[in-house]
Amino acid sequence: MSQKNETLSLFLAVVITIGLIFGGLWFFMERWAQLSGTVTKSSETGNTGNPLNQFVNKCNVPNLPEGTFNYGGSTTWAPIRKEVDSVLENLCPRFILRYTQPSSGQAGSGTGIRMLIDNQLVFSQSSRSVKAEENTEAKQKEFSLKEIPVAIDGIAIAVNLNLNIPGLTVAQLKDIYTGKITNWQQVGGPNLPITVYSRSKEAGGTVEFFVENVLNKENFGANISYIGTTTEAVRKVAASPGGIYYASAPEIVPQCTIKSLPLGRTSGQFVPPYQEPFIPPSECPTKRNHLNTQAFRSGDYAITRNLFVIVKQNGQTDQQAGEAYANWLLTPQGQELIEKAGFVRIK
Repeated sequence: MSQKNETLSLFLAVVITIGLIFGGLWFFMERWAQLSGTVTKSSETGNTGNPLNQFVNKCNVPNLPEGTFNYGGSTTWAPIRKEVDSVLENLCPRFILRYTQPSSGQAGSGTGIRMLIDNQLVFSQSSRSVKAEENTEAKQKEFSLKEIPVAIDGIAIAVNLNLNIPGLTVAQLKDIYTGKITNWQQVGGPNLPITVYSRSKEAGGTVEFFVENVLNKENFGANISYIGTTTEAVRKVAASPGGIYYASAPEIVPQCTIKSLPLGRTSGQFVPPYQEPFIPPSECPTKRNHLNTQAFRSGDYAITRNLFVIVKQNGQTDQQAGEAYANWLLTPQGQELIEKAGFVRIK
């Protein structure tokens, strides 16, 4: 009996000893994990005790106000809103941009400027200059509109992949869109009727720019087929042997199902909107055509324009936000991002 008690006591002593050892190990491991987590958290927050400081320290945009700011306008700017503006908001999370659609009608440069004048936007994005009558209306409300150019864009002409033609002059393009030229044979192409596509004049700045600078303010011809979007137009041109359409170059040049035409101010001196050599459809989308940035910047390409931030000059936060935003786009970082979004840097 005594031997059994001694055996039981010895067994309990071993169990208790093992329990104490494992309990001690568990305590030290937990304590070590807590200490390690504290050090890691401290180093991640810069030992400031305020997690927001890590974001504030990254935001080095001069005079950038804090708050939520409504902006809007040109559909041409869509790649910039997606690729560039998101970077600014990540750098400066207290500067919140909210893209605002018009309550009626289509979004575009004109409606953006209209909303800016009506105090619905803090600043707007435009693919055309401010019109004199728009500035006059703004001054009646005791402020003026300032346009700040931040990027270069070109107008590219889309045609069917199988159309055999070396290029068009700006004068020929005008005559096609005013209804004076109706067959590709009239401009050195095959005997094929021209199917002409455009968005409506109300669609935005690209159409307004085209009418103003290519058509010299003449009206579209009766031969125009109006479509709603560039995506729809690209499908139409791809399916129409004689189709033609114009749009912002980044929307046309990289496409696989259509091709962009070289343009010239005079016959025989055509400059392509894409970098040569031309990448054929058989290699697309593995490879895509890229913008002829050198010709756009030099002005050798016949139809180029600036993209503008339109700022309300009223001496208030609206002006501060618009100018700070535009100035950031003009920094080396902003210009690099604009280039990655498919446009041409202005500086």
